[in-house]
Amino acid sequence: MTATEEQTEKADGKVSLPTLTAMVIGSMIGSGVFLLPRRFGAESGVAGALIAWTIAGTGMLMLAFVFQRLANRKPDLDAGVYAYGKAGFGDYVGFNSAFGFWASACAGNTSYWVLIMATASALFPALGSGDTVLAVLIASVGVWLFCFLILRGVKEAAIINRIATFAKVVPILVFIVIAVIAFQADVFTANFWGGDGNYSWNSLFEQAKGTMLITVFVFMGIEGASVYSRFARKREHVGRATVTGFLSVLAVFMLVTLCSYGVMPQEELGQVDDPPMAAVLESVVGPWGSVFIRIGVLLSVLGAYLAWTLMAAEILYLPAKNDDMPKFLTRTNSQGAPVTALIMATGLVQLLLILVLFTANALDFMLDLTAALALVPYLLAAAYALKLTITRETYDDRRSLVPDMIVAAVATAYTLFLLYAAGLDHLLLSCLLYAPGAVLYVIARRERGLRIFRPAEALLFGAIVIGAIAAVVSLATGAMHLDLPNPVEPTGLVHLPDPAETTGVK
Repeated sequence: MTATEEQTEKADGKVSLPTLTAMVIGSMIGSGVFLLPRRFGAESGVAGALIAWTIAGTGMLMLAFVFQRLANRKPDLDAGVYAYGKAGFGDYVGFNSAFGFWASACAGNTSYWVLIMATASALFPALGSGDTVLAVLIASVGVWLFCFLILRGVKEAAIINRIATFAKVVPILVFIVIAVIAFQADVFTANFWGGDGNYSWNSLFEQAKGTMLITVFVFMGIEGASVYSRFARKREHVGRATVTGFLSVLAVFMLVTLCSYGVMPQEELGQVDDPPMAAVLESVVGPWGSVFIRIGVLLSVLGAYLAWTLMAAEILYLPAKNDDMPKFLTRTNSQGAPVTALIMATGLVQLLLILVLFTANALDFMLDLTAALALVPYLLAAAYALKLTITRETYDDRRSLVPDMIVAAVATAYTLFLLYAAGLDHLLLSCLLYAPGAVLYVIARRERGLRIFRPAEALLFGAIVIGAIAAVVSLATGAMHLDLPNPVEPTGLVHLPDPAETTGVK
């Protein structure tokens, strides 16, 4: 970005295309990329991984195109995911889209702090896997410190995020270069089919299916430009930033995953400690590689946490401005930061951090909960784009109608498949958050003197409540646990550096 663009950005309060693209990339490149080696190694071989990235890459690219087209065809809808759900399917559905996306962002932010603590545990073992009492206490302090930082100004925080985006890419690129140099064809070949070497279609499909939630998690932020669209200097920048950011991170994610299969056997990849990328690099270059990646993790996660905290506050603030959430969420300070919305988002992160103390495999649980909560908002956005092509709203000719219909149909089918891949347990746990969230909807409707639920909306609310009750009963009876179906226990196969070996690193 030129000096002139920087001066203009400061003057008019709008962000340029490079800044908007950096915000999208910064939203997607967070903790997930550093976890890919273990999550894929625990579920799939190379063939299954290729199938998974083909499905995820195609589906998410279609979603990127969906957000691009919606940004151009519905320029008045500035709240992204929330606005599309409401415009397409009514007030209560739109509210759930906003609330689910907000809860997903908060769960993701919780996972960031768990990973930060797990990363620092190499120097401070008392932090454990990020789920000890000490880890939660330190993370809680960090959560509220970031809250006060953002309260000093949204635009200043966005600039910090852009700097962090460029800084955190360096360790990832170094990892890829070293992994390519150290690549062993025989190791890669041995990892190709995965598991017991069964290369049947059913086996490969199950392997790919097992990685779907982590692919959703790493791509979360693809809608970032749409959420921040009101800050864009030009409307067409929203779509360009979304697609450019997506293609960039897809290449990075695939390289990190596939190169890891050429460095370590799959069974070891699936059992390394967090952060997995550090363990893989350490196996190639020694302890300094682990320290190097851990520093990158801290930079990456803190930058992503900043971006997603901003996004979480925006997704409460904008519906409140449109009278779809209580008016108290519209309160801002002298810096323009949405005070109440930000504090409410920070409060949910705090509650989820406390939940971490009672959860086995806390990091994986939070990652999958984050992805599961985001699926419904993504589905509604894709379905709205499909609805526009069916009703021909905003379409005057067939030149763009058919291509857009194909894009929207594929994106809708992809998100439906993700709901299937997520499994019933994650959907029921999502209902535990959606059900009490309706309190905010009721308050907002009463403030406007409107009827709370239409008949169809009442049925939807009833279904969500039933799902929440089923989740509570399942947890109480032990039929469902706050854990992954097939937990991966670290076995210490990969040595983590002793504090004495990391002289000068604190």
